[in-house]
Amino acid sequence: MLAANREYASRYPVATKRVIRALLKAADLCAREPELAGQLIVKDGFTERYDYALQAITENPYGAWREYDAEDTVRFYALRLHELGMIKSSPQKIIADGTDWRFLNEVKRELKA
Repeated sequence: MLAANREYASRYPVATKRVIRALLKAADLCAREPELAGQLIVKDGFTERYDYALQAITENPYGAWREYDAEDTVRFYALRLHELGMIKSSPQKIIADGTDWRFLNEVKRELKA
């Protein structure tokens, strides 16, 4: 999940796209080369145990972001939260008022090439 301040994203669209691009490329690296990603996690000091890092990376479906529909995911969880009474707004209102898929869709098109 990725969230941004609306004002920041509109004021700095290039930086916003760079962040999204970096995160999606990192997810691709984890999916394509989990051993390298595990080594980088240990090298950068996030954990001392390479075996744990590698296990965490290989058990997460990092490559699946290309197949998932972000809007459907938000709709699904918003509906569950609405049914539980944890949020008052409908899923459609949350998507309409609280999401902007332009940056993600642009980066997805760029990364397909």
